[in-house]
Amino acid sequence: MQYQIGFKPKAIKDLEKFSVDIRERIINKIEAMQDELQGDVKRLTNFTPEYRLRVGDYRVLFELEEQTIMIYRVKHRSKAYE
Repeated sequence: MQYQIGFKPKAIKDLEKFSVDIRERIINKIEAMQDELQGDVKRLTNFTPEYRLRVGDYRVLFELEEQTIMIYRVKHRSKAYE
């Protein structure tokens, strides 16, 4: 299944805070998720948004909305689940 990707405004602000090389690595992993949710994707329990993608020390928090992956936040792992 092929997914579209959408970004919430807070996710865009989170990405802008990272250096160029980290931002590119995260965006490449997000783009790889478009095809069958490839990557280190895990469903979270008792947490909203429901899914996370692990990219090294960073976590991409997202939800599936029909055919769209909606990215809510991109944070360092120490702050992602607060």
